[in-house]
Amino acid sequence: MANQDTSVDALTKAEAAAELERLATILVQANTAYHTDDAPDLSDAEYDALKRRNAAIEARFPDLKRADSPSDQVGAAPAEGFTKVRHEVRMMSLSNAFDDDDITSFDQSIRRYLGLSATDPLTYTAEPKIDGLSLSLRYENGTLVQAATRGDGQVGENVTANARTIADIPTTLTGVPDVLEIRGEVYMSHADFADLNARQAATGGKAFANPRNAAAGSLRQLDPEITKSRPLRFFAYSWGALSDSLADTQTDAIARMAQLGFQTNPLTQTCGGPADMLAHYRRIEAQRATLGYDIDGVVYKVDDLGYQDRLGFRSTTPRWAIAHKFPAELAWTRLEAIDIQVGRTGALSPVARLTPVTVGGVVVSNATLHNEDYIAGRDANGAPIRDGKDIREGDWVQVYRAGDVIPKVADVDLAKRPGDATPYRFPHTCPECGSEAIREEGDAVRRCSGGLICPAQAVEKLKHFVSRGAFDIEGLGAKQVEQFYSDGWIREPADIFTLKDRFGTGLQQLKNREGWGEKSAQNLFDAIDEKRIIPLGRLLFALGLRHVGEVAANDLARHYGSWAALADAVDIAKPAAEAYLAAERAVEDERRAADQDGRRANLTATRKAHWQDVPTPVRAAWDDLTGIDGIGATVAVSLLTSFAQEAERASIDRLITQLTVEDAERPQTDGNPVAGKTVVFTGALERMTRAEAKARAEALGAKVSGSVSSKTDLLVAGPGAGSKETKARDLGVDIIDEDGWFDLIEGA
Repeated sequence: MANQDTSVDALTKAEAAAELERLATILVQANTAYHTDDAPDLSDAEYDALKRRNAAIEARFPDLKRADSPSDQVGAAPAEGFTKVRHEVRMMSLSNAFDDDDITSFDQSIRRYLGLSATDPLTYTAEPKIDGLSLSLRYENGTLVQAATRGDGQVGENVTANARTIADIPTTLTGVPDVLEIRGEVYMSHADFADLNARQAATGGKAFANPRNAAAGSLRQLDPEITKSRPLRFFAYSWGALSDSLADTQTDAIARMAQLGFQTNPLTQTCGGPADMLAHYRRIEAQRATLGYDIDGVVYKVDDLGYQDRLGFRSTTPRWAIAHKFPAELAWTRLEAIDIQVGRTGALSPVARLTPVTVGGVVVSNATLHNEDYIAGRDANGAPIRDGKDIREGDWVQVYRAGDVIPKVADVDLAKRPGDATPYRFPHTCPECGSEAIREEGDAVRRCSGGLICPAQAVEKLKHFVSRGAFDIEGLGAKQVEQFYSDGWIREPADIFTLKDRFGTGLQQLKNREGWGEKSAQNLFDAIDEKRIIPLGRLLFALGLRHVGEVAANDLARHYGSWAALADAVDIAKPAAEAYLAAERAVEDERRAADQDGRRANLTATRKAHWQDVPTPVRAAWDDLTGIDGIGATVAVSLLTSFAQEAERASIDRLITQLTVEDAERPQTDGNPVAGKTVVFTGALERMTRAEAKARAEALGAKVSGSVSSKTDLLVAGPGAGSKETKARDLGVDIIDEDGWFDLIEGA
């Protein structure tokens, strides 16, 4: 079994299953200890790290996700002794951020979802994340009728009598909606915690480990008189069920709660974007030790409540909020060696092998080094990081976890650098097969060019091929793939489907292998045969082509419909990939030359020059491919380049002869006015986001394209529509506005 520090990428499927079982056990116990027993046995950093490791393993092995997965759980079941309360509006947890880039990504994802540009105004609130116990207070006609803990998010504990003893919680309100559910955090100040423990010691009672335990244990007493004797406080910051809205923004809603008599956190502030959010985070972090109560981060929320409604929720967390956790423990240790691992797409990934050190309660012996630029002390643009300090074998390095599954090297102590330490030379050949390792312009990663002749790539591609989102062959997981590859039984996907024939019945050789018997061998061959029929989208994803994930694979499948149509289109468009790459290289050269000469670059002319000799059918096929919504030039080049490689295309063709590829499923579109039509959305849509528009159109059987062509049937043009509308008019494409679109699909 792998130890808890084994890289997720290094786990076999059997090890991953065992690790998920171990993590589920630990995290269930931790949830119970934290939420039910009020006696946490893990630090927040340890808990966050284990949950992230669990999520990473599930992402790599989705077929192993357990029914009781910690990823789908919020809190813990209510304790015995309290009556149960079902929350009318579920009490969610928050997704976590651990560094500045996470906050920038959060802002970008919000803008993408809402259809906002980088310059459109978008306001957030930032407030301290109180380390206490979540509580929901329900008022009906201004009277507190119910108080409940979060529990598992859906069902909590009825602690109404106890909540009424807390001075910060009003029992009656005036001028409020008929139904008002205020949510916040019960906590205990440091001074009150110290006094409570002193009283406990004086009376021979049990001392509490920390203020959070003390607050939770005090609120969840069966005797309200005990709760009354404890110095509990309450900060209000949110709400649940409402018969009428409190305000239009988070900021105004918090102000309304304060007017009603609730304590709200004075450090809550409105921020204009990531820079403001991070600046306020730093201010709160600097005050953390002097606040007088425990916090473990800062929570950011989209301020506009209309936007919050549009953003909605994931399974356990809102899309419109995120918790920026404070850094976990740092540690210094020796970097003993730098190893290179080769992944499915040929990426050479450097890994630091460390003298084992405890970081945040976990023993760490490996850490990621990202790429060759990171080792050299620069970012992808050549700017210095770590003040330009490079990383060398033998260095004394600072390691941090910050909740990440794989620890990272943050800094280097030059004062402790050995005198014989030399700069690390990143390999330009693959350590697995010796092929040239190429770093394309604009790519931060160096990749092996060996393709399927590289054993590391071949094995990882085969593991991906049999994974759950792909062929999902029962009994053929990562461990079996490694075994069969090592024995020379399979070298490419087609070999899986010829395995039985190549060994006669196949049973005799396989059933005599360790861990196999006649029944398990027969089950494997039966499982392989069952997967000879495969939907087009799953097949495309299973091929493991760079940049072609599940979403892109299904987009391609829906657009082309069948394997034959896709293969024909790709064969026609293949020369366009080289033309595109040549044009982009020329554009970059022109941009540099213009900068040096102090003139304005003519990028359009440069690009056109490289496309002018491309035959019309090739260009049309390229435009059709890149015009698929969600399929840009990056995915297109990857797809075309893979099919253009003789060995890889031959391998794919051999696979296809073993399969029956099902055409992409079409939605039920009888009588639908847009079924089968190619639709393009352009301009500023006001009643829906671009993502909402695409999803609705595809659900009605339309094809959504990102560009206008002769195949376009309908253009939906919002305010600010430009060149696409002009081109549509030139081509005679039907053009309607957003209201016309809703009129068209009404009732569909």
